[in-house]
Amino acid sequence: MSTLIIAVLSFVGFIVAYNTYGKWLARKIFGLDPQAKVPSQELKDDVDYVPTKKEIIFGHHFTSIAGTGPIVGPAIAVFWGWLPALLWVVLGSVFIGAVHDFGSLVVSLRNRGQSVGEVAGRMVGPRAKFLFLFVLFMGLTIVLAIFGLVIALIFSYYPESVLSVWIEIPLAIAIGVWIYRRGGNILIPSIIALGVMYIGMGVGAYILPIDLSTWLGMPLLGETFLNVVVLWTLVLFVYCFIASVLPVWTLLQPRDFINSHELVLALVLLVLGLAVAGLTGQANLFASAPAVASDIPPDAPPIWPFLFITIACGAVSGFHCMVSSGTSSKQVESESDAQYVGYGAMLLEGGLAVVVIIACCAGIGMGIFNRTTDSTIAGGYTFQPILKEGGTQPVVNQDAWRTRYATGEEVTNPDGTTTVVGGWASHKLREKVSAFVDGGGNFLASLGIPLKMGIAIMAVLVASFAATTLDTATRLQRYVIQELAQTAKFKPLTNRYLATAFALILAAAVALLQGPSGPGSGGMTLWPLFGATNQLLAGLAFMVIVFYLVRRNKPIWFAFLPMVVMLLMPAWAMLHQMFNPEGWLFTGDYLLFGFGLIVEGLQVWMIAEGIIAWRNARGNYPELPPLETATAD
Repeated sequence: MSTLIIAVLSFVGFIVAYNTYGKWLARKIFGLDPQAKVPSQELKDDVDYVPTKKEIIFGHHFTSIAGTGPIVGPAIAVFWGWLPALLWVVLGSVFIGAVHDFGSLVVSLRNRGQSVGEVAGRMVGPRAKFLFLFVLFMGLTIVLAIFGLVIALIFSYYPESVLSVWIEIPLAIAIGVWIYRRGGNILIPSIIALGVMYIGMGVGAYILPIDLSTWLGMPLLGETFLNVVVLWTLVLFVYCFIASVLPVWTLLQPRDFINSHELVLALVLLVLGLAVAGLTGQANLFASAPAVASDIPPDAPPIWPFLFITIACGAVSGFHCMVSSGTSSKQVESESDAQYVGYGAMLLEGGLAVVVIIACCAGIGMGIFNRTTDSTIAGGYTFQPILKEGGTQPVVNQDAWRTRYATGEEVTNPDGTTTVVGGWASHKLREKVSAFVDGGGNFLASLGIPLKMGIAIMAVLVASFAATTLDTATRLQRYVIQELAQTAKFKPLTNRYLATAFALILAAAVALLQGPSGPGSGGMTLWPLFGATNQLLAGLAFMVIVFYLVRRNKPIWFAFLPMVVMLLMPAWAMLHQMFNPEGWLFTGDYLLFGFGLIVEGLQVWMIAEGIIAWRNARGNYPELPPLETATAD
């Protein structure tokens, strides 16, 4: 029962925040005007600038910012206990993350849909524009490499998810044509498409799982370059090229609208399953995992500041400023929709992160899933509940959670030395994602949904959102490369096809190189940089928002305090990773150390530019040039 109460209180808090703090920002601070001219109307081209109803743009925006971020981050962070993760998600999303997304969207809306990096050039200074765009470029390169790997691993580990994810693409294209060429309605077709996807989940789970390791005899990962992860990554990047150069109405908008329905339905099922499991005593958050972990292994980083960069999406994420100012601001058809899209979508993502935390603790605490090749076991899974001693009644305790989140116990070797078994270093990407998939499947099983089908539903959910983020990030990287090329006056990369190809070739080079698990895991080499770089972007985006407000003589405290937090925490974490006795400098990880040094240098430079510009910022708002001049440039 207590598990359900925690979930309900979190959701009620998000609803209250939207209708109080969110409305105050919309009315008193940003002064949203439904009659104001917006970029989608002013620069309409039916490719990137497309006026879109708020329900559709909400679906695109939410699925783009969500991805696997609010899944992977909380699934890692409960290593320190579920309470710190829960508090950071709820408070962070309300007072920092949603403000960041909302502010980035409004600033871009009032600057012809320019990215936050482009706006930084006018609000802070010309050099700040280049610095911000370069940080964006580095961050998006890491995002593309890592998310390509995430989806490839999901497809390889959960082959039942493949059919449903790919069948969504032609369905979305058909819906896009139906709406924008025939003037049809999107709601009914998208619900039908979702039904077809669920049929695909059943087919993939019980009839036709697309397992390339079996079909083609290829290894998942290993010494051989041609393995399942490499093949799926190449296929995904080819898809991303096509998807990101198409008009947004063709695939991006309708697919994201379908995905938004998928998430709502999955959340409803998860909450219902959580309610049933909680009321019947099958799930107990307090008994399943420690509220605050006390036996942290010695190889784990300190909770301060690493909690704040481990959970990014779900609390606050710099990637969101790219979505807000990169694609969403070019599609919003009225300023009055900005609160719904910017502030509301972030709160929903916080709700998803809350469910992930509970699934990775209370859900996993219901029992342990084991994959099996025994054909006599239906669905290919076994479920091992934890039983009371000498009885048949299941009991909730922390054994299952500890199986997933090893505590780093010391084992004495025959020669007298000791070895730490498990611990922070033992956590692999696959285990992080599967903690949510399996825990969520456990909640669905409490509703009577077969375990195999429940696992398929959760795996498709994760893969669909990761794919959405992947091709949205490709489109955003294209914008960044074009803006950098314009700044450097390098005309070839201002072409959208060449810019997109350059983005994907670079990301593929990072993702497919030799990594910790062999060829195709190179994206994981830069994984330690992702959290700090991503959160640094949030701090820099807050700086642009603060300058926008100062120049318009608006209050800034509500954005200034989060700015300080999001500049301090990532820098603290990065410096710890670089210079602690077991950090990159002393372990010889010079690639990571070099990247970290560049990122820290860019941050210090950007802050210096802000300090210089601050003296003359108050009330000095630089107006946009006439549209003809801006277009000619």
